[in-house]
Amino acid sequence: MCGIMGVFGSEDAATAVVLGLKLMRERGRDGAGITDGKSIYHAKSIEELGDFEVYGQNCMGHVLHAMVGYVPEPIAGKKGIIVANCEIYNWKELAKRYGFQVRNDAELLARFLDHHFASGRLAKAYINAALEELDGVYAFAYWLGDELIIARDILGIKPVWYSITRGFAFASEKKALAALSYRNITELNPREIIRYSLTEGLPSFEQRPFINLGRESGVLFAHASDDIKEMLIESVRKRLPEKKLGLLFSGGVDSTVLARICQVLGVDFTCYTAVLDEPQTAEDLLYAQKIAEQYGFRHRIRKVALSEVEHYISKIAPLIEDTNVVKIGVALTFFVACEQAREDGIKVVFSGLGSEEIFAGYERHRKATDINKECLSGLLKLYERDTYRDDVVTMNNGIELRLPYLDLKLVRYALGLPAAFKLDNGKDKIILRQIAKELGIKDEFADRKKRAAQYGSRFDKAIERLARKERKRKSEFLKKYYTPPNLRLGVLFSTGKDSCYALHLMQRQNYQISCLITMKSDNIASYMFHTPNVEMARLQAEAMEIPLIEHQTKGKKEEELADLEYAIAKAKRLYHIEGIVTGALFSEYQRSRIERVADRLGLKVFSPLWHMDQEQLLRQLVASGFEVVLSSVAAFGLDQSWLGRKMDENFIQNLKTIHNMYKINMAGEGGEYESLVLDGPIFKKQIVIKKSEIEVEDSNTARMVVLEAELKEKMNAPAETSVAIASQ
Repeated sequence: MCGIMGVFGSEDAATAVVLGLKLMRERGRDGAGITDGKSIYHAKSIEELGDFEVYGQNCMGHVLHAMVGYVPEPIAGKKGIIVANCEIYNWKELAKRYGFQVRNDAELLARFLDHHFASGRLAKAYINAALEELDGVYAFAYWLGDELIIARDILGIKPVWYSITRGFAFASEKKALAALSYRNITELNPREIIRYSLTEGLPSFEQRPFINLGRESGVLFAHASDDIKEMLIESVRKRLPEKKLGLLFSGGVDSTVLARICQVLGVDFTCYTAVLDEPQTAEDLLYAQKIAEQYGFRHRIRKVALSEVEHYISKIAPLIEDTNVVKIGVALTFFVACEQAREDGIKVVFSGLGSEEIFAGYERHRKATDINKECLSGLLKLYERDTYRDDVVTMNNGIELRLPYLDLKLVRYALGLPAAFKLDNGKDKIILRQIAKELGIKDEFADRKKRAAQYGSRFDKAIERLARKERKRKSEFLKKYYTPPNLRLGVLFSTGKDSCYALHLMQRQNYQISCLITMKSDNIASYMFHTPNVEMARLQAEAMEIPLIEHQTKGKKEEELADLEYAIAKAKRLYHIEGIVTGALFSEYQRSRIERVADRLGLKVFSPLWHMDQEQLLRQLVASGFEVVLSSVAAFGLDQSWLGRKMDENFIQNLKTIHNMYKINMAGEGGEYESLVLDGPIFKKQIVIKKSEIEVEDSNTARMVVLEAELKEKMNAPAETSVAIASQ
């Protein structure tokens, strides 16, 4: 891994690039370089770059972590100049195919881009086809005349961030741009390519196609098992370094399979396990020690006392630029293990990341109606949720992270497997567990149930204890270590309980809610959008003091997605949002379409309520202080008497009784009822409905229409009655 940086359209471009590279020095201490597009300067250290006189408004730079030959960057091709953070595993094969004389993968990439991008065949489809030839992971900037092209691997394993607020700038890490006072810094979506015109000073974005799910393959289980085992072995083999190898080892089936493959291949490797040091031995350590002893793996253990955890959090939160509880918990495990590996002189580590997504190892996979779609959804989010965190943690320790389970050939094959090969009768990752047994791993270890890293290491428990000392929730406790919001988000806002509660959860996790996006559908039976009293969104937005974007749609099935895309694109343009929040619970129809639209716009998607227990959701809403009333009903057991009724403990018990009788969805996900939020912890003012009426369709179908409502100052005393209904 390396670090790349560029500043364009700035009088102090070279000074800014050198400063940014210094902030990312741990990404590469083997050399550094800068270019102004005409001359290229290489140095043994970042400090020496200041000795070169580089002028002009445009500059790119690089810090080198040499793994495959020592070739300093930037690299001048025959036509363009490149800075790259890459591992191209088929670089020798490509060099032979094209007749290139090159010394490593970065040099191959420079010649490869010259051949394709500078050939005049710059059509979108052609560039995508060219990038498909690369077997590996990468983030690069290619400077050709008056154009800059930036791309990264399709899964987003190698990072790149950019800003267009002051000219144009990009970097491997967000913090490098933030330190230079760039605003609206955005992570490049892996399914996008940036083209920046130096003459016009404007970027354009091109879409890259992701993996398309076809029909499940008809392959037999035994054949699929053989295929995957062969692909995994090859994936490990081509990622092996010439130097010592480390393996982040939890004692779970994912890391155990990797360790066993390395052993079979005769690799010199060391397993690393990090846990909280306490009398109750962490589960991961118990399994890791037993497995290492059973198979003779070299095993290094690092224990951290509770008194040391805050010190590590203070380093990790600014490093990953995030205070998400799960991310911090996982990062603690990674950081401590990598710290030990660094002391041992390790330069490359393997991780089992990706196995859960391709072989269905999470709880949400068990609840999914289409397992492969759920796997694909997780892969789309991988770059926001996992890969950037793991990249900066390992690189801060001078270590390169490699991910055998995220080999693209393996991923594509796994997404076509029959669902029964992954989940069946309460068992998960069936085919991987079978492969583990074929590799000689005992059933006790091959069948060990998934234990997330933050729990298996007990670092989550450490965060909980530290937060409890300060009488705070974990998310509030972590904010003191990194105050900027994690990301700027827009909320798809319906006026109902789910979108309000999803907003609340994301705010609590230190995400900035920059705007609300409300779709007003002419079709009351819209598959996508909530319609009752959607006009109340304006009052709710005012009560929360959050900007609102409203957009009208005719509500025609599928066509309404174009209207949704227009509204989200407007939010991105006006409020510079980096992601979208949805209140989706179980509707794969809604969530998959929102994800598709967002990904086309280069945005991340968050669905914090996804597959939450229905009754638990209602109880959490009430406990959190939300005032929710029903605005429509359409199910057996419900009638107009429920309209305007406030959600409380009695409401939940009554609804549970009806659920038991008629099997309705307690959360109303199937359209059994719609809700309206009048108050809550995210509201600065309370909404009071002064006048409303009821429209009755039949004995079980009715809606409350709000005719007049207003905002009232919130008081500490119990709120006045919030709903006044006049029957029609």
